[in-house]
Amino acid sequence: MGQKRKQADWDGQRIWALRQHLRLTQAKLAEELGTRQQTISEWEIGMYKPRGTSATLLTIVAERSGFKYEPSMEKETKD
Repeated sequence: MGQKRKQADWDGQRIWALRQHLRLTQAKLAEELGTRQQTISEWEIGMYKPRGTSATLLTIVAERSGFKYEPSMEKETKD
């Protein structure tokens, strides 16, 4: 039987942090996940949340890359 994976809560901040950890652009992450760059952008700004296969793929990528999310991680803003 397959092992059920615990899904992370993939909010925009967590997706952004994972993408930074992987050192990928939105376009490259979209390509890796088989989705559009616009979709990654919409997830990151909180317009939508990934679900189904997309959420599962994000979880697998995070696990395999050693990504540890700290909720206190914040987007760096450029002044």
